[in-house]
Amino acid sequence: MARTINYKGQFWSFDIIFAIVIFGVAITVLTYTWFNISTQLAISYGGSGSLLQLQAQALSTNLLSTGSPSDWQSLVAINNVSSWSSVSIGIASAQKSTAISPSKLYAFIDMANTNYSSTKQLLGIGYDYYITITGGSYNITIGQNPSAHQALTVYVVTSGSSIGSTPVIVRTMLWTNKALSID
Repeated sequence: MARTINYKGQFWSFDIIFAIVIFGVAITVLTYTWFNISTQLAISYGGSGSLLQLQAQALSTNLLSTGSPSDWQSLVAINNVSSWSSVSIGIASAQKSTAISPSKLYAFIDMANTNYSSTKQLLGIGYDYYITITGGSYNITIGQNPSAHQALTVYVVTSGSSIGSTPVIVRTMLWTNKALSID
């Protein structure tokens, strides 16, 4: 009697070679595509003002939030920059409110006057900033004035707010000394 041998669940060396080739081709195509996409993004944002615009709009929105944690101003020691690392700056008094908290505002002003560069990092921006809050008896400026530093490109976002019962205008300006084309 002859025996029948079943080779179920076994594979041949040709199968493993074929699988490695397919996997290698897939990884190569994925790497090539990823490299092209990241290069195109770097080119599109590197020489234009699009990134400046996006950061200015994000800064304006984040500035009129409560920040994180919502009582961040009580956690920072103005003269100790290392105590700033666990906070995100926002000057709104409450969630979903554009009313400005005076204590957060004055803490932010003191932080900017103490270490301007560190506040740029906390605000999540790579450009210089200048914020003005005007209205009623308020004429507040925070950051570096682009006029005094010969700025070549400035992007401005204007928002309405209030301090107490006084309506104010918050102008957030991001600027650079590099000439950028605003798309």
